[in-house]
Amino acid sequence: MEKRPIRDTGLSVTTLSFGASGLGNMPDTYGYEVSDARAHATVQAIFDGPVNYLDTSNNYGFGRSEARIGAVIRERGGLPEGFVLSTKLDRDMTTGAFDAARARASIEESLARLHLPAVPLLLLHDPEHARDLTEITGPNGAIAEMFRMKDEGLTQAVGLAMGRLDIMEPILRDWPFDALISHNRFTLMNRSADAMFDYAHGQGMAILNAAPYAGGVLAKGSAEMPRVTYQQADEAALAPVRAIEAACARHGVAPGAVALQFSMRDPRITSTIVGVSKPERVTETLQWAAAPVPQALWDELAELPFETADPEANRVYRPG
Repeated sequence: MEKRPIRDTGLSVTTLSFGASGLGNMPDTYGYEVSDARAHATVQAIFDGPVNYLDTSNNYGFGRSEARIGAVIRERGGLPEGFVLSTKLDRDMTTGAFDAARARASIEESLARLHLPAVPLLLLHDPEHARDLTEITGPNGAIAEMFRMKDEGLTQAVGLAMGRLDIMEPILRDWPFDALISHNRFTLMNRSADAMFDYAHGQGMAILNAAPYAGGVLAKGSAEMPRVTYQQADEAALAPVRAIEAACARHGVAPGAVALQFSMRDPRITSTIVGVSKPERVTETLQWAAAPVPQALWDELAELPFETADPEANRVYRPG
């Protein structure tokens, strides 16, 4: 699988990658449970496959995602050679504090769970949910502390991972990040991150586009998973999904394959992150990435409308 560099950090990632939020057992977000055994088998399948990048975070499942990945890393005696793991600095989930001291505590917690002395890629996560943005962005705040971690060798590359674009874009312009992660904001159904991707690409940042399935519905189907961007969806919200499903059915292509390749074929995007929580999804994702998609279907999908507003503007955020 093709690999693309993360700026000049020495890291390169495959154009397809996996996300591990679901491995933390987050039923409030995804609507289902994930056992220890299922998570263990999923991480093993990822490490044994052709994809070389897995993303997690300090607060996914309140630490369960990292702990489950770390158990496999310890069992295997370390990360596979050339594998890129990213995790994220997170606020205190009780107080909302996200100052330099909290950032330092976050990386220490993560490295202990992951059984690693350093992590290849480290990102600051969800500042929009913290108690005070200035704690994060100030000259002695969490972001400055993250760059100090890079200088200390605790990570090779640093980035920003969050949702709200109105907060994200100004922060991106103020700091020399190596990478960004955006989720749900560049999909078949929503292109709100388009201008930000143009800017980041022009600056040489690696763009890691997560959640190409709009929270899973384009992979599992509107009948099985009537949720869009992690929110219960009514008929109006599901109408764009069903239009995509109908177009794909006419051409005999799985909607998940088209949703995935829509992101992977964009030249600005370094890697597309797909959340998985069972080994079968790892296999299916690899198959979808290679599935033939006729140009006629791309042409038909190009005629469908898409949103440019924040897809999570009305989401009630629950971290579990």
